[in-house]
Amino acid sequence: MFELAPSHPLTGYGWDDGFADSFTPYAAEGLTPGRIIRVDRGRCDLVVPDGDGVRTVHADTALVTTGDPLRIMCTGDWAAVDLAQGFVRALLPRRTAFVRSTSSQRSEGQILAANVDHAVIAVSLAVELDLGRIERFLALAWESGAAPVVVLTKADLVTETAGPDVLAHLLADTEASAPGVPVLAVSATTGEGVDILAATLAGTTSVLLGQSGAGKSTLANALLGEDVQTVQAARDRDGKGRHTTTTRNLLALPGGGVLIDTPGLRGVGLWDAEGGVAQTFSEIESLAARCRFHDCGHESEPGCAVLQALTTGELRQRRLDSYRKLLRENQRIAARTDARLRAEIRRDWKKKQTLGREMADRKRGR
Repeated sequence: MFELAPSHPLTGYGWDDGFADSFTPYAAEGLTPGRIIRVDRGRCDLVVPDGDGVRTVHADTALVTTGDPLRIMCTGDWAAVDLAQGFVRALLPRRTAFVRSTSSQRSEGQILAANVDHAVIAVSLAVELDLGRIERFLALAWESGAAPVVVLTKADLVTETAGPDVLAHLLADTEASAPGVPVLAVSATTGEGVDILAATLAGTTSVLLGQSGAGKSTLANALLGEDVQTVQAARDRDGKGRHTTTTRNLLALPGGGVLIDTPGLRGVGLWDAEGGVAQTFSEIESLAARCRFHDCGHESEPGCAVLQALTTGELRQRRLDSYRKLLRENQRIAARTDARLRAEIRRDWKKKQTLGREMADRKRGR
C-alpha cells in the first residue's frame, strides 16, 4: 500500500495535504498518486513517486473516459494510477480548470489545464497591442479560479525601436485593462523581467497561454534555464508563429513549482464566464452598483453611473464596448448550451414516449 510521507516526493509538483486527503481511498486500494504531465491519444505521461524522488511513467486512460468534454483528463490533473496494470484508475477532484469554448457548433467546452494557481497570459509587443484579446483571456483566467498574470513579451524590441517611454505607455494601457492583475514587461533575449516572473511563479502551478508567436516557448525556456521547448521565429509580416508547441506539457521549474506550456491559441471563446467577465471589468461592475435602477442596461437610462463615468472620463468607451461584447458572447454561449440540453431532454422524452406506446401495444396484443 502507498504510504503518505511527511516530505512527499511530489511536493515540488504541487502535492499537498488537500490532495493527499482526496487520495486516501485510492491509497487503501494500493494505487499510486501521479500528476499528468502530458496527454496524447488515449495515453498519458505522469510523474509518480520513486523512493525519495520521482520518475515518469506511461499509462492508459481508457478506464476514465466519461464522454463529458470537461471531464476528459488533461495536463495538470492528479490521478490514481495502477502501476502494475499501467492504467489511470481515477482523477482526483480539480481545484481549478481553465476552459474555453470549442470552435464547433456543439456548444462544448474544452479544458486546457487543471489545478493551476497562475494563468500567465503572454502577449507579444512585436505586433500591435490587442487589449480586447487580453480582456478575453483575463475573463477566462478569473473564471478558472487561477490568478492571472499578464506578461508583455519581446519588450526589448519596443525599447530598441521606440524607446522606454512607449514601453511605459503600453504597460499603462495594459494595466488599465487588467485591474488588480500584475503586468510585467519581459524580454527573454535580455533577461528583463524574467527574474520577477520566476519569483511570482515559484512554488506554484502555472499555465502559459497566448497566441502563436507570443514567445511562449522562448519564455518557458528562460524560466526553465535551459532550451527544453523548441523555438521557431515568428513571421515578419504579422508576427504570427507556427505552433512550435503541439501538446500541453507540464515542466518542473528550477526554483520550485511547475509550468504548463500550451500550443498557441487562435480562438479564445468564452465558456460560462460571467463571473470572470465581471472580475475583468470590476470598475464597471462597481459603477453599475451605483446606478439608479438595479437592472440598468447602461444605454440611456436616467441616473446611470456608468454613462456618467463616460462623460467625466472616469471610464473609457473602449472598456465599456469590450465589456458589452464579452457579456453578449457569454450569453450566446449559455443560450446555445441550454438549447442543447433542452434538445437532449426532448430526445430522451420522445424515446420514453415511444417505449411507452410499444409497451401499451404489447399489453393490448398488437
